[in-house]
Amino acid sequence: QVQLVESGGGLVQAGGSLRLSCAASGSTFSIAAMGWYRQAPGKERELVAIIKSVGSTRYADSVKGRFTISRDNAKNTVYLQMNSLKSEDTAVYYCAARSTGRDIYDYWGQGTQVTVSS
Repeated sequence: QVQLVESGGGLVQAGGSLRLSCAASGSTFSIAAMGWYRQAPGKERELVAIIKSVGSTRYADSVKGRFTISRDNAKNTVYLQMNSLKSEDTAVYYCAARSTGRDIYDYWGQGTQVTVSS
């Protein structure tokens, strides 16, 4: 089992920055990839960024050049640095982890609210 705890959400003005953190605990050795998803009111959950255990990353087109995903293996923590925030980035952001050998993200955090005021 893996437990994920997000932090760092809040209210920010358009153009501002926030950094989200996701601390993993438990069977972290089984994690093959971690990612950030978000869900805005009335919309489906969507991928924001992922980072694999080998270090490769992938981003949604809507956040490329503005968001950066990174990790600190010693702390079992993944970060999402969000710059040049827009009102359309307002959503609940969820951290997720995918176990080795799985095709889906099988562990999820509780979510953290990010609100961007215009």
